[in-house]
Amino acid sequence: MAIKPGLGRKTSNKNPPILSHEFVIQNHADIISCVAMVFVVGLMNESTAAFASAFISLHHNVSGEDPSREQPYGKAFTYIAGIKDYCAIFFYTLTCIIMHAIIQEFVLDKISKKMHLSKFKLARFNESGQLVAFYLMSFFWGAHILVKEGFLGHVAQLWEGFPDHPMSFLHKFYFIIQLSYYLHMLPELYFQKIKTKEEQQPKIVHSVSGFTLIVLAYILSFQRLALVLLTLHYFSELLSHVFQLIGVFDREERLAKLRVVNNGVFFLIRFATSVIGVLTLYYGIGGARSLLALGGLIALQGYLVFSFITEQLKAKREAKKEAKREAKLALQTKKPAKALKDKVKRKKESDLPEADQSSASPIKQKVK
Repeated sequence: MAIKPGLGRKTSNKNPPILSHEFVIQNHADIISCVAMVFVVGLMNESTAAFASAFISLHHNVSGEDPSREQPYGKAFTYIAGIKDYCAIFFYTLTCIIMHAIIQEFVLDKISKKMHLSKFKLARFNESGQLVAFYLMSFFWGAHILVKEGFLGHVAQLWEGFPDHPMSFLHKFYFIIQLSYYLHMLPELYFQKIKTKEEQQPKIVHSVSGFTLIVLAYILSFQRLALVLLTLHYFSELLSHVFQLIGVFDREERLAKLRVVNNGVFFLIRFATSVIGVLTLYYGIGGARSLLALGGLIALQGYLVFSFITEQLKAKREAKKEAKREAKLALQTKKPAKALKDKVKRKKESDLPEADQSSASPIKQKVK
């Protein structure tokens, strides 16, 4: 029985052997969907519901009540970080891999096939397309929590009562998804067949550093501050990758003004992050742990600025190389067309009688 094309793979005329590397890569989203469904089905069985709920539900609630006759609406649950959260991170990492494949196959691949992009632009389009979807969701999700819980109207909530900062359901689930997304980037290197060290290294650094920084803020009770800083950071990154997508389809000259806006927003976000960090960690909370966190935050902003400047210079060099490559390719395709046109013209002349070939044009004859 032939294996039909699965989700997250490109259609091929040849069916790879079952359980081979190519089979797993082409059908990885279908395989992982089946694994995730095992946990979902486990919730339906009373004997396995407790085990399955450890991977799907949120745990470690410190307050809240279910609806009852005395309180029909119950009380909202609040949560803290705990060991069972890593089970949820594992399950939602599987979910992120599935969503990655869905966005790739049903959105990005359909657009890229119509645009006929070069290999360089296709890689940039796929990477920025995936990140735009994640940053867009994370930014609006984080902004919604900030508004709903009143962190924008009452900034002192970022340090008041520290470290007793229980999280609402949306707040905790936000961090679970964040950690799951950065963790899913590692197996995606295998599923996307990224083999060269130059391509693997930035993705591994992005995944490991993002996961490490967020998990440290999560377990050290800096969740409120991390939520504000991540929302600001994602707005800057969202803008950057939207402009990268525009650059894939548009000329670089038209992006000059947009790049100025992007650069201004980036440095403004870095400045705002440093100010909020100093205000919260130094003046608000204080203590050795907060000072260490502040030092790490300032060092991170310095690294991001350095990395941003380096990436801008690299992008300019790559854009020049791509423009030269396209110009060379256009010249190569133009020459054969011109040679073919001359060849056809010579052939037409050779088909005429010898007297007509050597005779002057009718206009010249009239002049004589």
